[in-house]
Amino acid sequence: MPIHILNRRRTKTPRAPELRARIGAILAAIGHGGAELSVALVGDAEIAALNLAWRRKQGPTDVLAFPLGEGEYSDVAPHMLGDVVVSVDTAARQARAKGHPLARELDILLTHGILHLVGYDHEQGPQRARQMRAEERRIARLLEGMKG
Repeated sequence: MPIHILNRRRTKTPRAPELRARIGAILAAIGHGGAELSVALVGDAEIAALNLAWRRKQGPTDVLAFPLGEGEYSDVAPHMLGDVVVSVDTAARQARAKGHPLARELDILLTHGILHLVGYDHEQGPQRARQMRAEERRIARLLEGMKG
């Protein structure tokens, strides 16, 4: 299960082995334990540039997902899910506002991004949003039980 992590932030983020274990748990929980993906931890400026380029939306967002399972060549490497990009700056603000640790907010955002990679989409109507939210809650409970 190759999980590639690029950490462009100098702030206190969980170390790569801990992140890999938690991402591995998310993948296993959704039936994609052997999948490959990349995760980039970036700042607000970098995610804002991606948000503008790919979604035509101004400003930073918390997480972006770039699935490889869509488009003309989606069947070339089905084990490769895609890329998840998380703004650690935004995650830290959201964690402070919610009163929980940054690591927990990263779990939330990584789960959300990974679910997008496998086809969940809260923007496709209320029923799809409820399904995605239920899956996010299920995975959150699983991650809460993990040490670290």
